Amino acid sequence: MYAVFRRYADHTVIDAVAARQADVEQVLRGVPGFVAYYGVRSGTGGVTVTICEDQAGTTESTRRAAAWVRENVSMAAGSPPEVTEGEAVINFSA
Repeated sequence: MYAVFRRYADHTVIDAVAARQADVEQVLRGVPGFVAYYGVRSGTGGVTVTICEDQAGTTESTRRAAAWVRENVSMAAGSPPEVTEGEAVINFSA
């Protein structure tokens, strides 16, 4: 499994994703190897997390997420998120 974290400096993108969740879901569910997507509001900003079966999936999800932000959250397009991507080496859940 691979994960990509996109950290945003303010709530603009997180709020837009929450308001248009169905649109974002449609965009990301089409990514080959897609597993899960999360949005987390924190302090003054937020983080989105995408989990995919492989690195090709997280790379494609980042490309699609950036395109969606450019098209739908124009005021945030000038400040790209900090992106951290890598292999999930620890995995357990309830």
